Amino acid sequence: MTPAPPTSDSPSSRGALPALLLGFLLGLSILKLGNPVILEDQIGLPATLAEWVQRPWPTRVGLFLLPLVIAVHGVMTPWLGRLAAARLPGWLVAGSLVWLGWQVVSFTGTMDPRLSRLTLPHLAGISACFFLGVVLGRGQWRPLLIGIAVGAVLCWLQAVNQHTVEFRAARQALLNGESTGWTNLTSNDLAELRRNRLVIQTNGVDIANPAILEKLAKGRVHGSLVYPNALAGLVLLAFPVLATSLWQAGHSLRPLLRGGTLALLTLLAGGSLFWSGSRSGWLIALGTAATAVLRLPRLQRVRIPLTIAGLILGIAAFGVRNRDYFQRGATSVTARWDYWSAAVENTWNHPWRGSGPGTFMRPYAQLKRPGAEMTRLVHNDYLQQFSDSGIPGGLAYLVWVAGSLGLAWKRHFRCSDPVVVSLLLGTSAWLIQGLSEFSLYVPALAWTCFTLLGVALGIPSEKPSTPGTPGSQTTASS
Repeated sequence: MTPAPPTSDSPSSRGALPALLLGFLLGLSILKLGNPVILEDQIGLPATLAEWVQRPWPTRVGLFLLPLVIAVHGVMTPWLGRLAAARLPGWLVAGSLVWLGWQVVSFTGTMDPRLSRLTLPHLAGISACFFLGVVLGRGQWRPLLIGIAVGAVLCWLQAVNQHTVEFRAARQALLNGESTGWTNLTSNDLAELRRNRLVIQTNGVDIANPAILEKLAKGRVHGSLVYPNALAGLVLLAFPVLATSLWQAGHSLRPLLRGGTLALLTLLAGGSLFWSGSRSGWLIALGTAATAVLRLPRLQRVRIPLTIAGLILGIAAFGVRNRDYFQRGATSVTARWDYWSAAVENTWNHPWRGSGPGTFMRPYAQLKRPGAEMTRLVHNDYLQQFSDSGIPGGLAYLVWVAGSLGLAWKRHFRCSDPVVVSLLLGTSAWLIQGLSEFSLYVPALAWTCFTLLGVALGIPSEKPSTPGTPGSQTTASS
């Protein structure tokens, strides 16, 4: 019998290289591009090798590398053929293009050209990552997860180190410096602490910044990302597909080694989520886990009582851990309500072009009530689209994102591949978290999520098993 020719999904296919390169870029972004794009001009370009390794990078470094990856894809993959094979509905493609195009329209009337110039290239990068993902989904996409796994694990290791060592040591060093009048530091070290606002002056005396001391005492970890809730978003997005892929790929390993590796990954991700203190992250993770259990055919007899028990325990733990937070009046919820109300009001005031990409802080400074906490972003990616780019931009974004997610679930709802299902669970969880966070403006998270969302849309859906061939699984474009 003549052997079948290798397919685009075969291990020998050269299609693995584009996926590996994009995965490397996404893993690198998790480690280095974890700050919001509107802070770009506050993050200097590293000057030495040590700074390149230790410090975050400005987004423009990623925006330099992304076109190079796109060029490799263009040379090594049949872009147009794979996009056509993905059979994306015209309305979905139009939604994504109208959204990006309307950002340019909004830019023409922006309240702050500097902020919009920082934001617009990043939004274009999101769109590019989405279509790169669709193309990869039609071929060999799983090597993409290698780079994401490396970046995520290193980020979670950094979070664990922050909890166990770094934050305690940093707080003690500030207290020791203050108690000695900073005589234990060189003038250059003290100047660096002042620049980073770790040391401030009160009545002409240098003191450790009380806000920083309080933050370090709380111990909410953030890994390589901007703040704890962003770290929770990475766990929601990446852990399901990485854990499932590890379990599948480990069939050749001894059960003890396979189980131990998966347990270690779970401890890193779970510890990062727990120590981040993210309340929305905890609740969304509970929902994701419950959905995953309900889809497990092996637990058909016990999955409903198991799910109910897990939800009860998880919500009880949530209530106990956050008891003091609720007694204080759930201040972060109140603050977010202020942001969201201002975003709605700004949309009403600027219904067509909004205030400009990335500019919410400008109208908010005028609209916020006296004494309300200042913010740079809405903490709701969907409302921010309406506020920044008006009703046309907000609606186009909803059509693109909700349409993509809904179509991906429709194509793979009965999929038997747990990696594909976990891919959808992770992207869904991250997009739900966007109702209360600003992760769309963090390249490390947004580029990764929209790449994976594109992959989920591009993966061929399974044909139902035909009579006479029970359990057979073939794929075809849908």
